[in-house]
Amino acid sequence: MKKALITGLTGQDGSYLAELLLEQGYQVFGLVRRSSSGNADRISHLSGTVEILSGDLLDQCSLMDAVSYAQPDEIYNLASQSYVPLSWTQPALTAEYTALGVSRLLESIRRCKSDARFYQASSSEVFGQPDESPQTERTAFRPRNPYGVAKAYAHWMTINYRQQYGLYSCCGVTYTHESPRRGTEFVFRKITRGAALIKMGLAKELKLGNLDAKRDWCYAKDAVRAMWMMLQQEQPDDYIIASGETHSVRELVQTAFDCVGLNWEEYVSVDPNFYRPDEAVQLVGSIDKIRRQLNWEPQYPFKQLVELMVDHDLKELSEAQ
Repeated sequence: MKKALITGLTGQDGSYLAELLLEQGYQVFGLVRRSSSGNADRISHLSGTVEILSGDLLDQCSLMDAVSYAQPDEIYNLASQSYVPLSWTQPALTAEYTALGVSRLLESIRRCKSDARFYQASSSEVFGQPDESPQTERTAFRPRNPYGVAKAYAHWMTINYRQQYGLYSCCGVTYTHESPRRGTEFVFRKITRGAALIKMGLAKELKLGNLDAKRDWCYAKDAVRAMWMMLQQEQPDDYIIASGETHSVRELVQTAFDCVGLNWEEYVSVDPNFYRPDEAVQLVGSIDKIRRQLNWEPQYPFKQLVELMVDHDLKELSEAQ
């Protein structure tokens, strides 16, 4: 039986990855930072099937203890401060978790389980304002926010440990990926949730930023499947994980409101306060390499993903009443 350790278990990706690994017959350990308020809603259904270990990316000793105890074959680092706007108000904390936390984890692997295979969750934010589109694994990094800067550091440290120490370490450059487990502060879920709230008479309007902004969106379940596939290869390598296509916020809004039979123009207003400073930048990933070498591609197209999330939000709100 293979053993895997997941950091960020309580997050969207961590919970889906745990499900996938359990289906594959793994023994799964999850590293969870202890806090006074619980944050286990996404993994409550996994109780008794995943062994929870206490640890924190800020604490080297706790990481070494976790790796030494679990002796995992595979380690997936999905933990970070991942909300871009927050990285501007808390840049130092973002660096500690998202950048230096990866150094601590890599060093723990090197010292305690050097034959473990390591996956680092990189991000399209490392490209920032790219000089080519679509972006490939060779596109230069030009991050434009503290989160992207921290992810760039973590990305290169992962590669350096692979080159310097021979660790099996990979980076998956994930573009925006969504699911019903996504936080409502992120625009995709904000929109699907907003459409459901308005349909049920629980809200009257939805305020958004730039409707012409475009994103490369895919389903979180597709993304975690790619993460797992990366660690099953003979040699470690880095891959872009994306849908390979872009859709505008306007298109997302229209699709979501079509799902509930409403005209979005009657309910949606634009608020400049929600504009991002780099809104003109459009990121789209080329999935040629991962499709060619791993035979991976998204299984959920854009419209199906929107419908899935709107249906979930409608059901959740109905059950809450």
